[in-house]
Order: sequence, then structure tokens, then C-alpha cells
Amino acid sequence: MKNNQFTKNKNKGDITLEIGQRIPLTIKRLGINGEGVGYFKRKVVFVPGALPNEEIVAEVTKAGERFTEAKIKKIRKSSNERITAPCPIYEQCGGCQLQHMNYEATLKAKKDIMIQAFERHSKISKGDLKIKETIGMEDPWYYRNKSQMQVGKKGNKVIAGLYAMNSHELIDLSECMVQHKTANKVTQVMKQILADLQISIYDERKRKGLIRTIVTRVGFESGQVQVVLVTTDANIPKLNLLKEEVQKRLPEVSSFQLNINNKKTSLVFGEAIVHLDGEEVIEETLGDISFSLSARAFFQLNPVQTTKLYNEAKKAAKLTGKEKVVDAYCGVGTIGLWLAEDAGEVRGMDVIASSIEDARENAKRHGYQHMRYEVGTAEKWLPQWINEGWKPDVVVVDPPRSGCDPQLLQAIIQAKPKRVVYVSCNPSTLAKDIEILRKKGYKINQLQPVDMFPWTSQVESVTELTLKV
Repeated sequence: MKNNQFTKNKNKGDITLEIGQRIPLTIKRLGINGEGVGYFKRKVVFVPGALPNEEIVAEVTKAGERFTEAKIKKIRKSSNERITAPCPIYEQCGGCQLQHMNYEATLKAKKDIMIQAFERHSKISKGDLKIKETIGMEDPWYYRNKSQMQVGKKGNKVIAGLYAMNSHELIDLSECMVQHKTANKVTQVMKQILADLQISIYDERKRKGLIRTIVTRVGFESGQVQVVLVTTDANIPKLNLLKEEVQKRLPEVSSFQLNINNKKTSLVFGEAIVHLDGEEVIEETLGDISFSLSARAFFQLNPVQTTKLYNEAKKAAKLTGKEKVVDAYCGVGTIGLWLAEDAGEVRGMDVIASSIEDARENAKRHGYQHMRYEVGTAEKWLPQWINEGWKPDVVVVDPPRSGCDPQLLQAIIQAKPKRVVYVSCNPSTLAKDIEILRKKGYKINQLQPVDMFPWTSQVESVTELTLKV
């Protein structure tokens, strides 16, 4: 078939595009993954790297009945918002999706991504959404406090980085412009140490070898550095030499550990931790609150924006000093500690036991006696507390990208707290969950997007929900 031809689908009266076919497109908006979205003969076409209002020639890379994927072959009319991505491997890496767009435009796009999610997954009208402008960063570079670089080999060279989008090709990152500069340096030196000592590197296809991932976490305020090597076995040859080389070449590393993960899984961490050298935790400070972070503990990846995010959560909670607060998916207790000064009591829960240990220690070190943390799911603990006669006034949820567990939503509906503060990292699951709560009497007061991950399509937000009287 020639490039500019298409066939008609007799059953649906629609057209069928073919791989390799070239088509003209005007890009209407950005999709939820940061790709340009256009329409050809009523068929939606997703084009990574294309920007709204651009006129392009696109080449079909994946043809489906419901949607089509394509790549840019030629830009006939460029957007005023297009810039040259400063990262030299931006297009190969796939870790960022929006470096070809000026920063102010990405903030507007993220608000639009929120609107799209609610249009698709809820029945709330656009006029009732009350979505504010996205809160951005003053300096949107080198902001991530934790890097997780997969390790591999290219010939005899040890490499570490991210997998290219939709592939198993490992892209070696010598410098990442969104990772803290110290994390970049530590990763490079760790690669060299592993190469010099000829320590076995894990081969994903053969499922053989030892070192899988280099995880580096940096305390922005403390300056402390934690390195965790994720390995398939605790028995590492030349282990004492490895510790000596880390001490010698990376004196800034204050915590050095192994994590054992020998399963075929996309999860980075396994359950077992082996402490090698230095402290078991590192310290981090947000505002006036300090935190102890163990290797597996969840902590927000952008400390600068986390302060803004939690301040929005505090505003949405509207605490007076008397309220009983639930901090669901509490991690190391960050949100609960942020609210503790203005709450009557805070209770939190998390499935990771080490996170709960950290949360209890963090509450204790700040002298709070009115905070309780338990290991387990929110959907287990919230109904149990209610049955014991403890009813929350405010429930704060900060779930993973998959959203709130349906049982937790039902527990919230049964508990009927006056206020729900939903901290979200996924607009689609946020919209779905809020639609469930809305049907049971909750209304959105306001929704505040926060740019926690500049240059990516990810959008964090804080939604304030109140129970209709």
C-alpha cells in the first residue's frame, strides 16, 4: 500500500491505517503519557514528541482498531512552546517525556492532563472541578533524591541506567539531569568499582549473575548518602575489598547495604537487607521535621516540591487541634508528622514493616505522644479502629499509582469522615476513586496539581473532599 492510502473498515465505516503509512496530523493536545494526540479520519493517533498545535507528517508504528501510534517524520508547523532538549540522550532514555517543551508550558499541560482524566473517568463537569494552576519548581533540574539504576554489561564494560521506552535495551546514564548530582557521581564510581573488582553482573535474559541494581539515596539537607546494591545472593565474592573500595573512593557514603532479590520480577527490592558498613539509616529534613530513612522506606523523591505538596495537604485538612486523623499508606510517617502539630491524634498504617519502624521512631524523636502506627493495610486497620469506637474526622490517603484499594474506599465511606485529603500520583486512578466517593456524598472543594517530577508527564495533586451535610 502506498504511504498516503488507507482502507475502509466495512463493519464500522471507519478507516484502517497500516504500519509504515504516512499521514498528515494536527496535534490537538497532550495525552496522559506526554505524547501528542491528533486525529486522522476520526481515528485517534498518539505521537511521542509532538506538541499541541503542531502540524506534522507522522509515520504509523502501531495500527489498532481503537487507536494508532506513530512517530514524527516531519514537522510542518512547529509549536512556539518547542525547545531543544538539553539532555544529550533524552530521546533514547525515555525517563523524561517533556524536555522538548518549555517549562511553563509543561505546567499548563499537566493541569490539562488532570482535566482529561476526570472527563474520561468521572461524571464531574469541567465547571465543577475547580482545578488550580500547577505549582512548579523555581529550578526544575537535579531534583531527585533517589536513583535506581539497572546494571548490565556491554562487552566488558559495566553499565548502569534505565531501559529505553518499550524495550529491554539498557541505556547507560553517565549523567542524568533530573538526579541529584551526588547520586550521579556515586553511581559512576560504583560502576567502576564493580568493573575493577570483576564482580558478577546480573544477566536478565540468562537469569545469572549477582548485581542487579545500584540504588543511591541522597539527603538533600543532611548531605548523607545511602548506597544499596540489589543482588541475587548475599554471598558476594571480594566483599571486604568492595567495602574498602567504597570507603576509599566514596567517603561521602554513610550507609552501605545489600538487598537480596533473586526473583523474576519488575520490583527492584527484595525482602532481605544485609547491612555492610556505616549507618543503617540516613537523615533527611523537610521544613522543621527530620526523618530517618532505612533502605526500603518510601520517601518522596523531590524534597523541594514535597514541602509544597504537604503544605497543600495541610491546608486541605483544615485542622484545628482536635481532629482524629488517619494517614493511610503512611510510609515513614511524613504526612502525619506534617499534620501532627495541629491534630488531636494521628494514626497511620503501611504494609512495609521497616517503614512503620521508621515512622514510630520519627514520631518519638519529635516528642509526639499522640501518634500511632501499625503494620498492615488501611482497609484492615480503619474498620478495626471504627469497631473499637475510634472514628476519624479526617482521612489522608497517599496511595500508589494503582489508587486506593476498593476495600479502603468502602471503609472510608462507612467511617464517614468529614474531610478526605487525597494525595495522588496518578490522575486516572484519582478520578476513578473520587467518582466512587462522590456517589456516596463527597464533593470536591478544590484540586491542586503539583509538579513533583519536572520534564515527565507525571502529575501529583492534592484534592480536598468534604462530606455533604
